[in-house]
Amino acid sequence: MKGYGQFCPIAKACEALGERWTLLLMRELLCGSHRYNDFKRGLPLISPTMLSQRLKTLQARGLIERKRSHDQKSQEYHLTQAGRELEPIVMGLGEWGARWVRSQMSKDDLSVELLMWDMRRTINSSALPQGRTVLHFKFKDLDKKYRHWWILAENDDIDLCVDDPGFDPDVSFVSDLKTMTQLWLGDTTLSKAKSSGKLDVSGASRLTRNIPKWLLFSGFSSIKNGFS
Repeated sequence: MKGYGQFCPIAKACEALGERWTLLLMRELLCGSHRYNDFKRGLPLISPTMLSQRLKTLQARGLIERKRSHDQKSQEYHLTQAGRELEPIVMGLGEWGARWVRSQMSKDDLSVELLMWDMRRTINSSALPQGRTVLHFKFKDLDKKYRHWWILAENDDIDLCVDDPGFDPDVSFVSDLKTMTQLWLGDTTLSKAKSSGKLDVSGASRLTRNIPKWLLFSGFSSIKNGFS
């Protein structure tokens, strides 16, 4: 990205953050992703080459630093103070997007990989029973490769699986990708989606009657559309 040739701090900030994928990579870091494979799950369309380039650039600009994991077996990326100070800016962009451009979402914007990754990282395990809880999601409009997903929650460990883990689900969701995305974003509700026939939920009543307590929707779901 070429510079703007201006000393203005806004111009310099745009030079540091305006390259494609950079702000979304910052979103992933702010949401708790630290490892290369985590970034790939949150940004499924980014190429490995581009991801490596962006990570190196963010390091060079002092926004992230690379550290050894606690088990010393892998490398992790963590925000520096400069990176952490971007949180209100990135979240503010999200709030603005939820209010003013969410209605412009097209079919090409739907991503089951991002949706399930987002769901996985906002599961409130403290509202689930002790032991293992298995959640099964079936997207009836997707092909076989992406149709079935599982979230396994056991205490504070939350795993996302695309292969059947071999456990009976405690709760099953059957819907289409658009409806589940609208539910996640707050554009519809559980009751509306179920009454319209676009969502079927089955499983243990102790869980199905308290879904909003353990399946926390997008942090932007409470923001009203500015054009409505």
